[in-house]
Amino acid sequence: MMVETAPLGRFQYQRLELKRWVPAFLSSHKTLFTVLWIAAFASVFVWQRNVVGGGFAVFWRVPMRPMPRLRPVAFNLTDFGGVGDGVTLNTEAFERAVLAISKLGKKGGGQLNVPPGRWLTAPFNLTSHMTLFLADDAVILGIEDEKYWPLMPPLPSYGYGREHPGPRYGSLIHGQNLKDVVITGHNGTINGQGQTWWKKYRQKLLNHTRGPLVQIMWSSDILIANITLKDSPFWTLHPYDCKNVTIRNVTILAPVIGAPNTDGIDPDSCEDMIIENCYISVGDDGIAIKSGWDQYGIAYGRPSMNILIRNLVVRSMVSAGVSIGSEMSGGVSNITVENLIVWSSRRAVRIKTAPGRGGYVRHITYRNLTFDNVRVGIVIKTDYNEHPDEGYDRKAVPKLEDISFTGVHGQGVRVPVRIHGSEDIPVRNVSFRDMSVGITYKKKHIFQCAFVQGRVIGTIFPAPCENLDRYDEQEHLIKHSVSQNLTDIDYDF
Repeated sequence: MMVETAPLGRFQYQRLELKRWVPAFLSSHKTLFTVLWIAAFASVFVWQRNVVGGGFAVFWRVPMRPMPRLRPVAFNLTDFGGVGDGVTLNTEAFERAVLAISKLGKKGGGQLNVPPGRWLTAPFNLTSHMTLFLADDAVILGIEDEKYWPLMPPLPSYGYGREHPGPRYGSLIHGQNLKDVVITGHNGTINGQGQTWWKKYRQKLLNHTRGPLVQIMWSSDILIANITLKDSPFWTLHPYDCKNVTIRNVTILAPVIGAPNTDGIDPDSCEDMIIENCYISVGDDGIAIKSGWDQYGIAYGRPSMNILIRNLVVRSMVSAGVSIGSEMSGGVSNITVENLIVWSSRRAVRIKTAPGRGGYVRHITYRNLTFDNVRVGIVIKTDYNEHPDEGYDRKAVPKLEDISFTGVHGQGVRVPVRIHGSEDIPVRNVSFRDMSVGITYKKKHIFQCAFVQGRVIGTIFPAPCENLDRYDEQEHLIKHSVSQNLTDIDYDF
């Protein structure tokens, strides 16, 4: 945004005039007192505005930033009859706008601007070559009554609604078989108003699985940036079987307690994806990489692969900051998680699976992890026994291999490492390097292992379990492990 500046000559003239005027003005004690009183009164207004969050914005209104034009054609939601009063239902306005943009694909698509206001709506679909742009102070509100939410078939790689058999509720903002879609803005908000859904879920009043806040399926070239996603009924942002997805500068919020299954971002059978520079504080996993559930995921056969997650701050009091699984039956590979801070959480990073999943988790790299007041830092769990039905193959065991941790630091951690492999699902080729984590418990088995093979390079703290080979900093073998099958898992702390 261009800002007009005064010419230098005029500015110098004003300074000279000010020097002549100020001494004469302040010669009056009464006037000086009045000036100081007005300044103090104004400072109270400014302070109250900062504390209350804009309660006196009418006096101090900053000009709204203009909507940038990111497409050849741009519309405002008000052009289609939208009313941002938080009461009027705007579903038809969104649908008319999307229909107009759908006709512009050959011309480069169109942009839908959502101005400041509270725009209540039922679920609606996006279209290809579309930019959805939310102004600052723009809030898209999901209607709370589930009768407005359409039912959809279960995901083919799940074969089940996830919470109930049969169909599931669709997402508030949805897209299928799309290309070139952007959701962005001046940090406007998409609010699912999930409180009603969470209450009904706890009271077992829902007959179908709750819907995500934003779900994009079978699509490519997706960018989601510079927005806030809040209070989803279920998973917040769910890219499903998508390619070339970028999620950047996104804030995702839900209560850390009492907001069940409000995962932040769930890449599901996705390929070539970047998640970066995000803040996530939710009621379940901050990020959970998935690829289908048991026999349905094995049959669908679409892995999640080539995913980079970096520069995140995450909080999860119920689950983990960044998870892989537990639904990973299509396979997960080539994942990098780096520059991650997890604070005041139950777990920091976790891989979870079970017999019956099949698939694999391999070539996983963690770098520069910071844990601050976390119950368990690193978790690999192989008995996460949740299944869609009894039709799963109990002999379909996943493979876990080639997982490295480099640069793990932090404080206030109860159990820094818990790797719980099993005889049927051993964990292979795990490595640790440059690790120093301040612990809150002084028990013997702080670094817990079972059925794991791998190595420790250099000196790390706390002392590693005996299952792992020891190497020096130059990667020369110092000591072979006593037994890779040793078990010292202690869930009592």
